[in-house]
Amino acid sequence: MHSPQTNYASSAQSEDRLNDLLARLHNFTALTPPTQASSGVQGGIGLNAEGEFLPAAPRSLAEAKVSEALVEDLTLKLLLAKGEASIRQISDQLKLPFAICEQLVYKLKQEQLLAFVNHAKAGDFSCRLSETGRDRARRLSDICSYFGSTPVAFEDYVESVKAQTIANQNPSLYDLQLAFSDLQISNELLLRLGPAINSGRGMFLFGNPGNGKTSIAERVTAAFGEYIWVPRAISIDKDIIRVYDPMNHQEVPFTKENASPTDLLSDDSLDQRWVRIKRPTIVVGGELRLEHLEIQHNLATGTSEAPVQMKSNCGVLLIDDFGRQKISVADLLNRWIVPLDRRHDYLTTTSGKKIQVPFDQLVIFSTNLEPRDLVDDAFLRRIPYKIEVPDPKHSEFVSLFEIMCERMNCPWNRAMVDYLIETHYLPAQRPFRNCHPRDILLQVKNYSAFMGLPFQMTKQNLDWAVESYFSVM
Repeated sequence: MHSPQTNYASSAQSEDRLNDLLARLHNFTALTPPTQASSGVQGGIGLNAEGEFLPAAPRSLAEAKVSEALVEDLTLKLLLAKGEASIRQISDQLKLPFAICEQLVYKLKQEQLLAFVNHAKAGDFSCRLSETGRDRARRLSDICSYFGSTPVAFEDYVESVKAQTIANQNPSLYDLQLAFSDLQISNELLLRLGPAINSGRGMFLFGNPGNGKTSIAERVTAAFGEYIWVPRAISIDKDIIRVYDPMNHQEVPFTKENASPTDLLSDDSLDQRWVRIKRPTIVVGGELRLEHLEIQHNLATGTSEAPVQMKSNCGVLLIDDFGRQKISVADLLNRWIVPLDRRHDYLTTTSGKKIQVPFDQLVIFSTNLEPRDLVDDAFLRRIPYKIEVPDPKHSEFVSLFEIMCERMNCPWNRAMVDYLIETHYLPAQRPFRNCHPRDILLQVKNYSAFMGLPFQMTKQNLDWAVESYFSVM
């Protein structure tokens, strides 16, 4: 593995600048937060006083940008599935204000598609489908069985990505130090990562396995800010596409503790069709196929699933183990050359309509191989940052052991770490890896528990751990 200085440094002058920055950083014992936050989108619908995106509850179907027919269909399918539901329960399921649902339910009652079966609470009634309503709901369910949250209009989704774009985020060195505070990362690597993260365009992380490329990529997201809003589903003509994915998105409820004083927090003030989540980090590995990059239609339910690049908008998309996917590198790169360059993608809906979708994420290609051995020069130019994650130095390796001992409640013993290095690393010319301290201590912990011994580093359990861990390496 060649160093980035050999392969990718543009000139000796750039190295001099890096050394100068490292020298300046060395003079600070701690960095302080910037006095002003990075500038963001200001003004416009859906932004609070601080310029942060905030979806306000619609007061009408026109403001929600959904048709009356769509909400009626969702209501009928919901009642078909549940048998009986109150207007409040319908409102909670469809994520629309009670007043909007109440008006539509009364209309359906007038059309004799449903009936009130009993009084629920003040101003609320339990509803049940009539025979006519049941027949219509069955026909609707045969086409599409979805009766979840009312979808958000596609154009509103596009505007939300623009308002929360990473292009307006300029993480400082302080932001990066916070994001990487739980990792031991050299100042030199941090200063190489900083400009790449600020670009928001994409990067290669390459280096030997076990040095934390995936861990680094997962923490990059935190440098762009903590939270964004995503719609539960969006509609494009008659297609309903799920965007919020509980498997990949972590919901963070909007509460008084984590909201701005200027934000309204009642159920009537926020659009419940949106979910507040941690800024996403979507990780795909060897399982990635070309179809995962397109809208995927479920024939059984009649609904569609957003591709991974849509789910990662305003966050980070990590292509882990790049070069080992089930699709060829050439096919994958050809699919993304235009989106990476123009910041938008083209997708086809089930009806055959071609739509332009924001491609607004930092794409990180993580690989154990040299980037130039995987892709041609044309694609390398579109990913201008190629950053090697090197093996730790001797002092860094010892420091990692000390950090992991503290985290795992193992007594720190420098003499035993020296024994490990002098006995099992130097004679075998075994390279250091960032993952070794954690993995070896886990071996020691499990061995000690099995033998009924205290969890501590000794020559005996370190010898056993090395034999077990490196037996086939």
